[in-house]
Amino acid sequence: MTKREEFIAQSLKLIHQKGFKATTIRDIAESMDCDVANVYNYIDSKQGLLESHLFAINSEFHENVDQIIKSSYAPIDKIKKLISLYVEITVTRPLEASLLVNEWRSLKEPKLSEFIKARESFERKVKKIIIEGIKEGAFRQMNPELATYSLLSCVRWLFNKYAGKKVKVNKVEVEKELVEFVLSGLSN
Repeated sequence: MTKREEFIAQSLKLIHQKGFKATTIRDIAESMDCDVANVYNYIDSKQGLLESHLFAINSEFHENVDQIIKSSYAPIDKIKKLISLYVEITVTRPLEASLLVNEWRSLKEPKLSEFIKARESFERKVKKIIIEGIKEGAFRQMNPELATYSLLSCVRWLFNKYAGKKVKVNKVEVEKELVEFVLSGLSN
C-alpha cells in the first residue's frame, strides 16, 4: 500500500468512526503521525476528500446499473446483478460505501444538489427495472416506488457489517442470501 493509499484508508476510517463533521484535519494528521501541513500533500481539503470519494463510488454504481439496464437479462436477473454489484462494492470497500449512506449530507453546495440529483437518477434506474418486472409478470403487482426504496434500503446498510472490522466474508453466500430475501418479496 502506498503512503497515499494508506492516508486515504486512514482518513475514511476516521470519517466512518467519528463522522465527517467531527473528523478534523488534525485528527487525520495525528492518526498518520504527521504534521497538519503534510495532510495537504494528499488532499486539497477535507471537503475535497469527501467529494472525490462520494462522486467516484456513486459514478461506479451508475455506470454498472446502466450496463445492467441495457443488458438483455430478464428483470429478475437484473435485480440479481444489482444486488451482486452492491455486495461486491460494499464488501471490498465498505468505508467508501458508508459515505453514500452517512456522509453525503455533509457536502456543500453546489455539490450537494448535484449528488442529490444523481442519487434520484439512480433510484429511477432501479425503479425502471422493477416496473419492467411488474409489466412482464416476473414481479407481483406492487407500488414500484415502495419496492425500489425497500430494495435499496436492504442493500445500502450492508456496509455496517464490514466497515472497520476484520470480518471474513463469503461474498457468494452474502449475495445468495440477499437475493433470496429480496426476490421473495418481489417475485410473483
